[in-house]
Amino acid sequence: MSNESHIERIEGAFRFKRFTVRQERCPMKVGTDGVLLGAWTEIRPTDRRLLDIGTGTGLIALMLAQRAPEAEVTGIDIDDVSQARENGDASPWGDRLHFVQTPVQTFDPVERFDRIVSNPPFFDATLPSPDAGRTTARHTVTLTFSDLCDAALRLLAPGGRLSVVLPQSEVRRFLLAAGGRLTTLRRTEVRTTPRRPVKRTLLELSRTEEADRSPITDELVIGTGEHEVYTPEYRALTGEFYLKF
Repeated sequence: MSNESHIERIEGAFRFKRFTVRQERCPMKVGTDGVLLGAWTEIRPTDRRLLDIGTGTGLIALMLAQRAPEAEVTGIDIDDVSQARENGDASPWGDRLHFVQTPVQTFDPVERFDRIVSNPPFFDATLPSPDAGRTTARHTVTLTFSDLCDAALRLLAPGGRLSVVLPQSEVRRFLLAAGGRLTTLRRTEVRTTPRRPVKRTLLELSRTEEADRSPITDELVIGTGEHEVYTPEYRALTGEFYLKF
């Protein structure tokens, strides 16, 4: 889901209130999905180690670093992370941001994470893009839903949480891949306007044996239906980041 009219572009970069994201070397560009996930993910006061799987430009990692001033944030990607590292170094939180080029399937950190976030590849049955980078970023070629769930179970600290953003059409397939090992704690369904069908779903999950509450389900509408007019709820969620909010 791409909707960037309220982000200021400067010579190919996207400027947010407290950081800038350059993306000319990244196959997947800044989009609404990543901003939604970075803003929606709950950060608890005790969360000290955060992981962004498939970090790309480093956008979500940067958002988490802004929101969690005492946390160390790691972004990993199977592709080159040099641009994410440059974006991190140029931000106010460069000393707390770490980027590693590695497949999550073999990632073996010294410590586990309190929070894992991912804007994962999701196309499975569709034809791959002719661009190899976009294929890796958008299709479940190198990171299947099962791989992501396995990684979360292995890399989460006790009591940790996984947050993802998915197309509505892929939620059932993701939950089947979780296979009862992960349980949904929060679910927010996202519409672009009130009259449009649900486009994206945000999920927060924990290990099933650690689930401490019944699922909380709600809805978020991004725009009112008028051109570039956004709902108060979307403005409140993303107001820390977008220059125009």
